[in-house]
Amino acid sequence: MAAGYWRAESLVDIVRANRAAMPNGAAYVEGAESWSWTDADDLSDYWATTLADLGLQRTDRLAVLLPDGATVQIGFLAAEKAGVVAVGIGARAGAKEISHLIRRTGARVLLSGAEHDGVPTVAIVGRLRSEGLQIEHHVVVADDLSQLMVDSLPHGPVTNRDLIDARRFGPNDMSIVNSTSGTTGMPKCVMHNQNRWWYFHQLAQAAADLTPDDNFYSAVPMPFGFGLWTSHFTPAYLGAQVGLMRRFSPTRMLDDIERQRVSVLSCVTTQFIMMMNAADSAHRDLSSLRVLFTGGEAVPYDRAAEFEDRFGASVLQFYGSNETGALSRTTLADSREARFGTAGRIIPEMNVIMLDPHRERIPTVGTRGQPACIGPATSLGYWDDDAANTELFTEDGWMLMGDMVEIDDDHYLSVVGRVGDFIIRGGKNISAPAVEAEVATHPSIALVAAVPDPDPVLGERVGLYVTLKPGSLLTLDELVSYLRERGMSKDSLPERLTILDELPMSSGGKVAKGALRLRASTT
Repeated sequence: MAAGYWRAESLVDIVRANRAAMPNGAAYVEGAESWSWTDADDLSDYWATTLADLGLQRTDRLAVLLPDGATVQIGFLAAEKAGVVAVGIGARAGAKEISHLIRRTGARVLLSGAEHDGVPTVAIVGRLRSEGLQIEHHVVVADDLSQLMVDSLPHGPVTNRDLIDARRFGPNDMSIVNSTSGTTGMPKCVMHNQNRWWYFHQLAQAAADLTPDDNFYSAVPMPFGFGLWTSHFTPAYLGAQVGLMRRFSPTRMLDDIERQRVSVLSCVTTQFIMMMNAADSAHRDLSSLRVLFTGGEAVPYDRAAEFEDRFGASVLQFYGSNETGALSRTTLADSREARFGTAGRIIPEMNVIMLDPHRERIPTVGTRGQPACIGPATSLGYWDDDAANTELFTEDGWMLMGDMVEIDDDHYLSVVGRVGDFIIRGGKNISAPAVEAEVATHPSIALVAAVPDPDPVLGERVGLYVTLKPGSLLTLDELVSYLRERGMSKDSLPERLTILDELPMSSGGKVAKGALRLRASTT
């Protein structure tokens, strides 16, 4: 805070100040519905009081399995007020991911809607308990957000502001845990305080000249880093409304942008491409748009240029991760070539350095290496995971990215490759080894390799090359059905299956994934 990057006020303070200044001003908008700053404050007070009444101690973990939209925004705000750590579980999470995140964090209470992916959440809680997880209470939010059910019984609305003020988190407290893709298994749990996102907000505000007069729209899943700053933090810090949707639809996004007169849109590359591909996108009045924040995957030059030319909005991006925050950014002052041909200029306060494969420091400019950083946007590392933290941090405390990059003489960064074995589908990192481990359990599979299958909309899909056991037959539909029964998350499911007599092998006896990636990129 002494350097001016962090602040003393928490998000609760910001919401209360917004309520005082504009009690009827819209905070969250979903289609034709909206919730004012007064609604957000009152509902989160009620939910926070309910959580505290369940016997949760300050800093206990609360699993939050809520759909995107206003519901999860108020759920995270309530957790902060109750002084419990919100464990964000994505709306597309499968059974295994849900179980893993709750087990890893020791969450004692689940806050959810009535259903998740078409399954009653009471059934999900029953399954979790049968696996030995200590889910002490299940809190269900009504569709209109006005009523909570605790263990199937109505609760409240009761509010205790004194209790909240005694328990609520400050901006430097670890208050959020969310997930990020692991290289060999289930997601890792990243710890966040609020002030890292306050600093990130300042970067975004300066990059795009953001003001309280902007109308925001975030189509990014809330529990993850991109969704956190674009929907939960930046609009609140500015006192501006943010448009949200529970389930992504490009047509719905077009409707909302037109109706809400959105000026700042945030979505991953896949989403803005789907929006442009929508049949009637050319006939919409999107003249209010002035900025698109995108990223999460490579930004294709031609499609980004087409977006700007069609809608008159500047396309900006950050380069970083859930763990590191931002290492570089593009701004309105950058040329089109810089904005689409690079990941932007490195951020001085993040102290970006370059490392060779042995984690030895090399010159930052003019070399190819693995970037690392220390700065005010970084997370607190991984929850209860010494092995993962050893991979994330160097011995002297620098936090690593999983890419190979180059930085030019003007300090613009370009990503040239990956260190980890990931498939980036619609902005989400999917661990290829984790997919392979699941697929290999199928009784017909002899050998499997998961590689990126290029896709014009999603960027990459999960492609599989397999050999089968003698006498076996297998279709993609059969394999997907099997994997869904095992609880695999939707984003990780294979979308292409190629059966070969044998997989190419390297001289070291391993599957030659480079040859398979080349084959996938040319077929």
